[in-house]
Amino acid sequence: MILRIIACVVLGYLFGTLNGAIVISKLTQHEDVRKKGSGNAGLTNFLRSYGGWSTLLVIVIDLGKMVAACLLATLIYPEDTDIAKMTAGVAVQFGHIFPIFFGLHGGKGILCSAALALIMDWRIFAIAFPLFVIIFVLTKLVSLGSIVAATAYGVLFVVFFADKPVVWAMGVFMAALAIFMHRSNIVRLIKGEERKTHLHKSKNEE
Repeated sequence: MILRIIACVVLGYLFGTLNGAIVISKLTQHEDVRKKGSGNAGLTNFLRSYGGWSTLLVIVIDLGKMVAACLLATLIYPEDTDIAKMTAGVAVQFGHIFPIFFGLHGGKGILCSAALALIMDWRIFAIAFPLFVIIFVLTKLVSLGSIVAATAYGVLFVVFFADKPVVWAMGVFMAALAIFMHRSNIVRLIKGEERKTHLHKSKNEE
């Protein structure tokens, strides 16, 4: 059992290190997205810096790696697929945020967390994602939407996996990690200095 759980962790972490924003910026722009804008290797900074169709590739990679890791984890540890998926999912999140092949400097993992929510229980995604959208539409602040959605994420894992403390504990941990990764955004939000994102603007207007 322990060896298979470890295998899920290693597998998930390696999948997680395939950071979509970094990979696609290097392939399509021949530069590192972390040297642009906020310096974050995430979807928002990629969208602000480059925009265009390549943003979809970032989404596909970051969602796809979570799905692939979780599916493979259920084959490695079929006795409890929820534990297998959550273990791999947390590892993917760590790999995305701290990718060993990219100097441990990755993204904040919101897209990965959303994919895991959809995999674990669609109701978590169906509640948390609309919250993000509503906050973003009203404020144009991606970070505020992400923080609110992450908070709901942790609460919803407790609600829908109340009978599986290991699963909801990992869900709460992922939510806390996502909020922690937004600590600088929280400071800017408090100061009223957080940058807004306007999807209709081109990268030259940003």
